[in-house]
Order: sequence, then structure tokens, then C-alpha cells
Amino acid sequence: MTDLLPPPFSSGKTLMERVEDALLPLINLVFLLLMFFIVAGQIADEPLPELPTAEIGAQQQEPRADLSVTSSGDWKIAGQVLNKERLLASLPPADPQKPLTIAAAEGLAMAKLESLFRTLENAGHTEILLLTEPGS
Repeated sequence: MTDLLPPPFSSGKTLMERVEDALLPLINLVFLLLMFFIVAGQIADEPLPELPTAEIGAQQQEPRADLSVTSSGDWKIAGQVLNKERLLASLPPADPQKPLTIAAAEGLAMAKLESLFRTLENAGHTEILLLTEPGS
């Protein structure tokens, strides 16, 4: 009667050598997949968006915001200083899909900003986007 299975150590290799031989194709496959994803990640249909450049003139422009708050706490819309009643009448209607954008000056105290947030919340503006400038 003949054996259906070959003897376990017929090649003369140790168990560790046989494991290393079995892992080599797997290592090659992982390396090739890694190379594929590196190359595929570099190919894009759309170019990267242009990053904004910091120009001297651009730093002096007012930010595009619905409301600006000066460092002294004055509220401005389109360059006009407003009080609480005129502010609420001048703001666009509250829309949860489009947040209200506020540009706050660097030296503004948090207490004044918090007071503004309470006023806006009471008027129905629950979504607010606070614009800041990156630190230097």
C-alpha cells in the first residue's frame, strides 16, 4: 500500500526554512501592493486647489463676514457701527443651513464676544462661524 501524503521532512529543510520559503511570496505581494497604492495616490484627475497667498494688500482688507466686531466691542455691518436693535434688524434671517459669519478683532475681550453670542442666540442665530486670523 502507498502513502497518500509525502513524508513531512522529505526536502531536508527545517520547519523554519519552510516557513521562510512560504512567507517570501506574501512579502513580495505586500510590497507590490504598497508600490501600487503609492503610485495610484499620486495620480489624480483634479489638480490641487490654489492656496491663498499672503499679500500685503490682502492683509489690510476687511474679511467677508456678515458682522465684524472691533477690539473695543463695536458691532459693524458694511462699515457702519450699530447698536443692539439696529444690529438685529440688519442681520440676515437665521438659517441653520448657512451659519452667520463673524469677524472678531484680535484684541477683543471674551466677555464682549460672549455677550454678542447671547444676543445672537436670543435672536435665533444658533449656527455661527467665527473668523480668525492665523497667529504669526
